[in-house]
Amino acid sequence: MTHHRTYSGHDRGRHPDHYTDRDDAGRRLAERLGHLAGRPLVVLGLPRGGVPVAARVAEALHAPLDVCLVRKLGVPFQPELGMGAVGEDGVRVVNERVVRMGGVSDGELAAVETYERSVLERRGRLYRGDRAPEPLTGRTVVVVDDGVATGSTARAACRIARARGAARLVLAVPVAPAHWTELLGDEADELVCPLTPPGFSAVGQFYTDFDQTDDAEVVDCLARAARRVRAEGTAGGGTDAEGTAGGAGAEGTAGGVDAEVRIPAGAGRLTGVLAVPPGATGIVLFAHGSGSSRHSPRNRRVAAGLGEAGLGTLLFDLLTDAEAADRAKVFDTPLLAARLTGATRWLTGRPEAAGLPFGYFGASTGAAAALWAAAEPDNGCTAVVSRGGRPDLAAGRLPAVTAPTLFVVGGADPWVLEANRRARAELRTESELLVVDGAGHLFEEPGALERVTDAAVRWFTTHFTDGAAAVRHPPAAA
Repeated sequence: MTHHRTYSGHDRGRHPDHYTDRDDAGRRLAERLGHLAGRPLVVLGLPRGGVPVAARVAEALHAPLDVCLVRKLGVPFQPELGMGAVGEDGVRVVNERVVRMGGVSDGELAAVETYERSVLERRGRLYRGDRAPEPLTGRTVVVVDDGVATGSTARAACRIARARGAARLVLAVPVAPAHWTELLGDEADELVCPLTPPGFSAVGQFYTDFDQTDDAEVVDCLARAARRVRAEGTAGGGTDAEGTAGGAGAEGTAGGVDAEVRIPAGAGRLTGVLAVPPGATGIVLFAHGSGSSRHSPRNRRVAAGLGEAGLGTLLFDLLTDAEAADRAKVFDTPLLAARLTGATRWLTGRPEAAGLPFGYFGASTGAAAALWAAAEPDNGCTAVVSRGGRPDLAAGRLPAVTAPTLFVVGGADPWVLEANRRARAELRTESELLVVDGAGHLFEEPGALERVTDAAVRWFTTHFTDGAAAVRHPPAAA
């Protein structure tokens, strides 16, 4: 099943409406792709301008870098305007609307295609030499360009990656027109673009330095990436696969796991993503808030941070698609907590989780489900983190929670802040309240979610390490 995860909008960096150069674009794009870290990845850059951007992304994700050989078919009298694209493996994409608008004849189109295919072959030999293309079969492939205009080149690149066996496809670009998801949403499983500005007319419009990338720079990027991969020992191998209730999931590098999973829930199954890095010290199960899902960009960013700290994560949907349409079920805390408890039982029975402590990260209404589940006798939860939580929905259960609990609330979210203060007073276990100054309920402000992630890493790593031996001192009776 294909899921489209589209993260678009204005970047909040130092230059929110443009990039200094492709290097800057690559760094900022990589920040939006942190949730992919640890997976069996390959990053493909589109020559030539997309390769420097892709090189930064590959470096940040510790992934191999290769080129995806695609050539734009430019309108004869206006070559910067793409009327299609051709690529490796015979891939050909033609934008009939542009062809008609440009009055391009069949003969003119054929002549442009013949020329561009000859360039394609020549550059393939130049960029790769005798080296075979990086294998894509069974791996998550990130296709990167320096921007999208008409979408023809990106479309061709995605089709090449699919034809070469990509298990999951992410199309990532620094800048694109606002309607780019309509152009390309059917070509990739995930679309990522930090900047979709109004008034878009050309990619170069949003770069201070948009000088042409030459072949030498492409070759240099590929050579440096190859040296880095050898030094890191990250061949990028492995397979994205589906784990089921009785299976062990997808084996990643050095004993790690990264898999889409199906979790039993009554007569149905819940979909999730389980990521356990090699040598993990614990696993965190996420309980999302109302109207959200395992695709939540905020929870995914927190999960990526936990993964970088050596913690496993399970992001999953608490409801089936049919149930999610029922607003009563969305706020049914006992039901959601039961789903979390069931997922915990399923997870702790899997070999990759054997002997590892686990904790809960709950957001909004999901925090109530996390606390409710943690209050169950013999639950075994080692730590809980609540982000902008609604612990009031677990009222009456809070005194039974034994797991150390961290409440993280935005300073500009006064009602929820007061609800968390009241909830903390009901707990009979170790707890802490962290107020992120200036942050609202969704922690969208610059740096706010990073504060949440850092606090969650600290809380889980501390209690996963010390949990079994820690002595918890309940507050003295009044």
